[in-house]
Amino acid sequence: MDKVADPALRQALREQVDLLTGKQAYGLVFQDHQPETVELPDYKVRRGCKVRLRRGGPALYTVEAVRAGTATVRPLLGGGDEERHPTSDLTVVREFGDPIYPGLASTGSVRNGGDKPPHLVINAENFHALETLLYTHEGAIDAIYIDPPYNTRDKDWKYNNNYVDSDDIYRHSKWLAMMERRLLVAQRLLNPEDSVLIVTIDEKEYLRLGLLLEKVFKNARIQMVSSVINRKGVPRRSEFARVDEYIFFVMLGSAGPDLHNNDMLTDPRPRTEGGERVTWVGVRRRGSEWRRTDRPGSFFPIFVDEETAQVVDVGEPLDLNVDRRTVPDRPGLLTVWPLNRTGQESRWQLSPAKIVELRSQGYLRSSFQRNGRGVTLEYLSEGQRAQIASGDIVVTGHDENGAAIAVHPEDRLQQAKTIWNLDSHGATAYGTQLVSALLPGRVFPYPKSLYAVEDALRFFVADKPEATVLDFFAGSGTTMHAVARLNRQDGGARRSICVTNNEVSHGEAAELSAAGYAPGDPEWEALGICEYVTKPRVAAAITGRTPQGDPVRGSYKFVDPSPIADGLEENAEFFTLSYEDPDLVGLGRKFKAIAPLLWLKAGGAGAIIDELNDSWALPVEANYGILFDVNQWRAFVTAVRERAESLEHMYVVTDSDATFQQIVGELPADIPSTQLYSDYLRTFEINTRGQA
Repeated sequence: MDKVADPALRQALREQVDLLTGKQAYGLVFQDHQPETVELPDYKVRRGCKVRLRRGGPALYTVEAVRAGTATVRPLLGGGDEERHPTSDLTVVREFGDPIYPGLASTGSVRNGGDKPPHLVINAENFHALETLLYTHEGAIDAIYIDPPYNTRDKDWKYNNNYVDSDDIYRHSKWLAMMERRLLVAQRLLNPEDSVLIVTIDEKEYLRLGLLLEKVFKNARIQMVSSVINRKGVPRRSEFARVDEYIFFVMLGSAGPDLHNNDMLTDPRPRTEGGERVTWVGVRRRGSEWRRTDRPGSFFPIFVDEETAQVVDVGEPLDLNVDRRTVPDRPGLLTVWPLNRTGQESRWQLSPAKIVELRSQGYLRSSFQRNGRGVTLEYLSEGQRAQIASGDIVVTGHDENGAAIAVHPEDRLQQAKTIWNLDSHGATAYGTQLVSALLPGRVFPYPKSLYAVEDALRFFVADKPEATVLDFFAGSGTTMHAVARLNRQDGGARRSICVTNNEVSHGEAAELSAAGYAPGDPEWEALGICEYVTKPRVAAAITGRTPQGDPVRGSYKFVDPSPIADGLEENAEFFTLSYEDPDLVGLGRKFKAIAPLLWLKAGGAGAIIDELNDSWALPVEANYGILFDVNQWRAFVTAVRERAESLEHMYVVTDSDATFQQIVGELPADIPSTQLYSDYLRTFEINTRGQA
């Protein structure tokens, strides 16, 4: 090699030899394949962009000039002549590894959950969505549940905008390359101290997936479960009838499955409510009519010991015209008000007299929140107290603050087994038929059983009432539905982030193309997964109404039976990922596009600050603030200090690192701060650098 005269060729040869000799001799070996691409039909064609013809083949071009609506292009790989095409005939393309500067454009919402933080549904290519979430959620995701393409059927997934045929000799290698890129980013999103990745798969790829997971998650504990999803079996010629699929659990840090009230191998005996786990209910109202103004008599202070969080006394209700800040604090006690995550005045669900009564009986529980900035107050409901009186719930002791330790005596908790065989996990009855009830007339292939997803997540987030659950192969939105059901069962405020693209099926694509439509056309986009299935399914689950406005027929079964038409006390926000010009972002001219990302980075609760102004923004309905003009820092700092207990994040717009550090030094030390727009730009340059 040293005898090669051309230094560039010598270096290229050395790199290839190093690559080949560095490949694994054992374990999983596969080709990385060419970088994946994603089409951006709404992105403006500019000089320097990579494009392809909207109704042409897969060839890529570089735009050399754009004049009067016509682009001069040349083949990306060289060797071809210049061509001229109307920009309307071109679609901008991003290859994985190209820097992206994402934003989020709101496409609607559905609200039925009071002040609860919303679930998110993002229409995006999922690799770029994962990179985007690194800015807002790196190391903060509690659970990821994904149901990726199984690579089993013909043309059921795409690689580089082309459907993969079942007879493609590289289909396994392409699938592994696709999965590895996404899992490497997902690994950075998961909380390394305590989180789980859950992946479902069938027999065609489970061996390769297992090896890939071991390769990516070297320090995790990985276990595979066999789950029966069709007891009748799917007949296969010259083979056994298939009744099950596999679930991989990748457990990071201290994560492990909670004990369960059955072993998952056999359906449990029918149980009444007395057979379910005792769940404490939050004292602060979270659902409908949650504001102070809805019931003024339920707004009053509760005084707790600043060392133990034990409830010491309860104050009197305040009239609406009385400012809570006029109530003096008491020595050695914390004054707890019913404030939501953004600091808005809410209300308690109990009267002062009832709180005093429950405290004396041991049915009121108080503890410091995990972030150390608040107190959680919970109680046993009237129904649970009746069960204690009847013996269906037994008090076995009291904690250090006098709260009852209550258990169901017949609820024998045990380890779940590695074969799951429950009627509730049937994919036809509780997947396909449920989606049909929610979305009459619309078809989605092979949806998961709602209860199967619910059970898998419950093992890991039952004790995390504010967990964040991500699904980047969201499909019909079952994961969001399952998380919302878990919240209903225990009063939690968990939230899901569901990412799906807006692709149409292979058959629909052929029909639309024959009719003269292409991706980006309204007729095409209206039939995409996100617009036609995911968003409507999420809305139907929350409201209890079909897209036609009719009550959804049927009832939830098993845990917490109730009519589906009752809806769920949840909120959801819908977004589409956008691709922004970094120069315009740096100049502050794309603030509205990146505003939802700033909101997400600050916790994703309360209002989004999406308007620029000449000084600073710190609206009472938001839980973060932005300083736009550093010359106004004193007034901004003063306002932040007055609301410090309800704020989660601060942003300072400045190009000067020194100015940023000086201002941050004046802000409360326990509130994270970020410099704009350099932090945003630097994050996405790093995330995409060197990606293959």
